[in-house]
Amino acid sequence: MSGIEIAFGSIALMLVLIYSGMHVAVALIATSFGGVWLLRGNFDLAANMMVVAFKDSISDQLFGVVPLFVLMGLVVSVSGIGRDTFDVAQQGLRRLRGGLGVATVAANAIFAAITGISIASAAVFTKVAVPEMRRHGYTPHFSVGVVAGSSVLGMLIPPSLLFILYGILTEQSVGSLFIAGVIPGLLLATVFAAGIVLMAYVTPQFIGGAQNDGEEVVTMPVAEAAAKLLPIVILVALVLGGIYGGVFTPTEAGAVGAAGALVLAIGKRRLSWNNFWQVLVQTGHTTAAICFLIMGASLYSRMLAFSGLPGWLSNAVIDGGYSANGVVLAMIAVMVILGTILDSSSILLLVLPIVLPILTGLHVDLIWLGVITILAVEVGLLTPPFGIAVYVIKSTLGPDTDVSLGQIFLGAAPFALMMFLVLGLVFLFPVLATALL
Repeated sequence: MSGIEIAFGSIALMLVLIYSGMHVAVALIATSFGGVWLLRGNFDLAANMMVVAFKDSISDQLFGVVPLFVLMGLVVSVSGIGRDTFDVAQQGLRRLRGGLGVATVAANAIFAAITGISIASAAVFTKVAVPEMRRHGYTPHFSVGVVAGSSVLGMLIPPSLLFILYGILTEQSVGSLFIAGVIPGLLLATVFAAGIVLMAYVTPQFIGGAQNDGEEVVTMPVAEAAAKLLPIVILVALVLGGIYGGVFTPTEAGAVGAAGALVLAIGKRRLSWNNFWQVLVQTGHTTAAICFLIMGASLYSRMLAFSGLPGWLSNAVIDGGYSANGVVLAMIAVMVILGTILDSSSILLLVLPIVLPILTGLHVDLIWLGVITILAVEVGLLTPPFGIAVYVIKSTLGPDTDVSLGQIFLGAAPFALMMFLVLGLVFLFPVLATALL
């Protein structure tokens, strides 16, 4: 067998293993190891390359940003900042039709600027926003759907864990990626809010709710609203201000943000020893899972390089006269399809090593491509049968809830369509991603 045939065979086998239920990292490592063994005909060489790939893939201090941002996001989640944000947004939008839905989007957008984790946003606002919307007469499917839809803002509005992972895989500036995500993130939040208001007028039976959601809400004093928003302003200034101002690197920003979140949580007296231990354990679990995936992807990339597949594909695309836009559209389609069974990180680790050499040869702007990629994989958070954000919401609601999995997917469907709209706009107008660079 030729190197190209072995590479294609390993990719096909890997997809079969993943669809069969094998963990993505295990499938990556097993098929990549087998591929190198077949390519070189030497078991010891394949084993040694696996050890080197594992060591090199996470030995750089840049990877320290992963646990730090995860820790910051989880501390923020347990400190009640999400509830405070929602309370303030609810006050400002209480007289707008569909106002609680818009308030959830606004609160999630602000919350995204200090967490960077969609799953954390989904869990927090399921507890905070869903009961409040149900109490005001919103339909069950819309109440959970707006939380699922707006939770994806956590991966687009900086800081974003997926942008960090994309930057590592493509060797692009994480700071530039953060800046590139600002306008598309705000655009997506605006489209979500406008879509909710439009649905409130055009299809009121879909969302339910009272015409003036906030008439029962006690007016919040300005001083109280400012006090609730102050911790958010401080954290955003620390993390994003420090990165954009050149004060410290993204890794150092993660450390400062995690320390700042801990200080704020302790100052608000909302972080018990039990909660802190759970945060540390969950940070460890999340970091280990991500690093395991990165190690598998490193071995996978080396196997592909040995096989010659990236160069062969790049030459085939260029010689075939395919345009860069055509390749990007094909990549988007593949990522959306993979989103039905895989989480966002796994999709990046599977697809980027194959398409990156092709798109680099076609001189595609990799910063713009990063925004396109994150939008494409985030659609998968809302699509069946996997839809990890949907399952997080279902789990957070608990076993006694009257909301079914199908209702959550139904409520999230309009937001998935709105994401496709924003994805199309960023694809057609790259300036939306590059204007601030």
